[in-house]
Amino acid sequence: MASGDATPSQWAVFRHRPYLIYWLARSLTSFAVQIQVVALGWQVYDLTRNPLDLGLIGLSQFAPALLLVLVTGAVADRLPRRAIMIVTLLISAAVSAALLALTIGGNQQVWIIFALLVIFGTARAFRGPAIQALLPNIVPPNLLSRAIALNSSAWQLTMILGPVAGGLLYGVSPLAAYGTATALLVFAAFLATRIPKPDQHRETEPRSWDTILAGFKYIWKEKVVLGALSLDLFAVLVGGAVALLPVFARDILEVGPVGLGLLRSSQGIGAVAVALYLSMNPIRDHAGLILFVFTALFGVAILAFGISELLWLSVLALMIAGGADMISVYVRETLIQLWTPDRLRGRVNAVNMLFIGASNELGEFRAGMTAFLIGAKTTVIAGGIGTVAIAAIWAKLFPELRKARHLDGRP
Repeated sequence: MASGDATPSQWAVFRHRPYLIYWLARSLTSFAVQIQVVALGWQVYDLTRNPLDLGLIGLSQFAPALLLVLVTGAVADRLPRRAIMIVTLLISAAVSAALLALTIGGNQQVWIIFALLVIFGTARAFRGPAIQALLPNIVPPNLLSRAIALNSSAWQLTMILGPVAGGLLYGVSPLAAYGTATALLVFAAFLATRIPKPDQHRETEPRSWDTILAGFKYIWKEKVVLGALSLDLFAVLVGGAVALLPVFARDILEVGPVGLGLLRSSQGIGAVAVALYLSMNPIRDHAGLILFVFTALFGVAILAFGISELLWLSVLALMIAGGADMISVYVRETLIQLWTPDRLRGRVNAVNMLFIGASNELGEFRAGMTAFLIGAKTTVIAGGIGTVAIAAIWAKLFPELRKARHLDGRP
C-alpha cells in the first residue's frame, strides 16, 4: 500500500474521473436520505406523538440488514458491485416516490410508512457492502486513504446540509421534501451508470458455510478490527441521540422543524471539520489511544446535550460529539479498506454495515423505547454516561487496539 504522502494534496483523488462520479453519486444519495429522514421523523411524530415510533423508523430500516447479512456481502463479492449500486438506488427512489404519493393522499396510517421503510432498508442492505467494496476497485492504491477521508467528509457534509434542507423543505411542504429526495436518488442512479466498469475479483468458490461466514471469521481473527468495530457499535448504540431530536426540538427546546434541521446538522458540522483535517493530516501514530480518548469525549458531549435546555449549548455539544465520532469512523473504515483482501471486501463490509446499522438504526429504536419508558432527557443523559463507561471497558478488553499505533498494521 503506497503512502498518501506520494500525492500532492488531499484533492488529487478528484482528478481520477471514476472516483469523482462515484463520490457525486454517493454524496447525492446521502443528501437525499438525510432530507427524507428529517421529513419522516417530523411526520411520524406529528401523526402519533409517540417517541417509540421514532425508534421504529430506525428499526424498520435496520432489520433487513440484520436478516440478510449473510446474503448481502456474498452478493457483493459475486455480482458486479456497480450494478448492485444502480439497481438499489432505483428501488430507494421508488420508495421515496411512494412516500410522496402517500403524503399527497393524506395517509394517516403509520404502519404503511414502516412497511415502505423495510423495502428501503432492504435496498440499502444490498447497496452498502457493494458501494463500500467498490471504492478500492476504482481508486489507485496510493489515493485510497485520502478517498476514504473525503468520503467521510462528503457524508458528514450531507449530514449538515441535508437536515437543514429537509427542515426547510418540510416547512414549505412535506411534498417538497419527499419530491426532492426522489429526484436526487434518481439522479444518483444515473450517475452510477456513468462509472466505468471496474476490475473486480469475483468470488468463484462453491457456496458453503465457510465462504458465507468468511467476513465474520476475518473480523474475529483481526482483534484490532473487531475492537474498533464493536467499540463504535456499542458507543453509538448506547449514546446515540439522533432519533430523539424531534422530541427535543418540539417539546424541550421548542425550535420547530427548522430548529430540528439545525440540531440534526450539528453533529455533521463537527464531523466534517475533523474529516477534512484528517484528509490533510492522517492519523500516523497512537491510533488506538486516540480512538479511545475521542470515544469517551463523544459520551461526555452527549451527556452535555442531554442536560442542556439552551439551543446554542445543545448545538455546540452535538458538534463536539460529531467531531469525536468521526475519529471512530475514520479508524474503522481505514482498517477495513487497507487490511481486507478484495475477494472478502463484500462480506467484510456487509458485517461492517451491520455494525453501523445496529449502532444507528437499532440505537434509534433503543433510544425511542427507553424514552417511552423513562423520558427523552433521562435516556440521553444515561446514554452519555454509558458511552464513557464503554470506552473504559473496551480499552481493557482489547489491549491490541489500545496499543495499536498505525492503521496499516505496522508495529
